[in-house]
Amino acid sequence: MAHIKRFGEIPMSKAMRGICKEEDYAFLSNTDHGGKQLKDSKCGEDEWRQRQEERVRRRQEWEKKEQDRLRELHEIRKEKEQQWKEHVAKLAAEREATMKDRAVRLRDFRNFQRKVLEEEMGGDPRMGCGKIDELLLRM
Repeated sequence: MAHIKRFGEIPMSKAMRGICKEEDYAFLSNTDHGGKQLKDSKCGEDEWRQRQEERVRRRQEWEKKEQDRLRELHEIRKEKEQQWKEHVAKLAAEREATMKDRAVRLRDFRNFQRKVLEEEMGGDPRMGCGKIDELLLRM
């Protein structure tokens, strides 16, 4: 409460005085000491500069870590995309191979059916290719 008496001459409302704390008046105590103030201010400036440099250094370290983290995330994302593309290409190749194999088996089966029908019909020349194709379509 000594600060209220000491700095009472500073024009301020009663409500504001109640809000202000002793720390708020700390800057005023430095102005009262004259020569000591110069030493303290230089020392304070040095400390302030050191704190500023420390803050800048910590900020740079944090930014570097953040950049590294983002780069790693980007690399992981690229790797996952590459794996997905490889997976999709593999599935497409397997599907295409399966479809080709099925097409060959189906063609062989149709040829077999045609051959059996021709044999059952007795190789009748009147029977023509069109009639056999029509029978195969019905099946």
